[in-house]
Amino acid sequence: MNIRTRIKICGLTREEDVDAAAAAGADAVGFVMYGPSPRHVTVERASRLASRLPPFVTPVLLFVNAELADIQAACEKIPNVLVQFHGDETPEQCIRAARPFLRAARIPLDEADQGFNLVKYAEDFKAAQAILLDAHVQGYGGGGKTFNWSLLPPNVSAHLVLSGGLTPANVGDGILQVRPRCKTLAVDVSSGVEISKGIKSADKINQFVAAVRAADEQFAKNPDHYVRLSTT
Repeated sequence: MNIRTRIKICGLTREEDVDAAAAAGADAVGFVMYGPSPRHVTVERASRLASRLPPFVTPVLLFVNAELADIQAACEKIPNVLVQFHGDETPEQCIRAARPFLRAARIPLDEADQGFNLVKYAEDFKAAQAILLDAHVQGYGGGGKTFNWSLLPPNVSAHLVLSGGLTPANVGDGILQVRPRCKTLAVDVSSGVEISKGIKSADKINQFVAAVRAADEQFAKNPDHYVRLSTT
């Protein structure tokens, strides 16, 4: 089982926040291409911000029901970009973009509403590099809400990215609950490291990364314990 949790800092809009994420050890940074979002940046702005990234930090462009031509045009401006589909895109639409991609899954907040089948969803989107788990709220995006991690299936044959309401205070618990349920785990944070919408805090980013690494160490000491918990 892969022990290291990869980290994505999403919704970046400023040079200093890109620099802070890279300096803290983030594996990826996200730029929102969805106009209604308060964290939206233009393709030109995303390209300038991404140009600051050091080697091996991946830029990610988040789209919601965008036109294929717009997705392809944006990707041409940013080398080595990964696409994140966060709307109602079908597997075929994701594949047509001809780029490595993440697919967001909207996980119900209401524990009584468990009609969503994550195992089937992961199979439907098996071409995705990973399935990103976010809370199902009105509109698109998780709205900074967490869902009940313990209700996820015990075994999902996919790489997962845990998102939705993560903060330095709760990300460790999320990792320990979700990692045993999947091939590998990454985490994705936006509002949990912000001062205001689209404005990140370098201190909060550092705290978040430290909390992730602490959870990795805790898991590594007794992985079987957390595997057992995920199946009970």
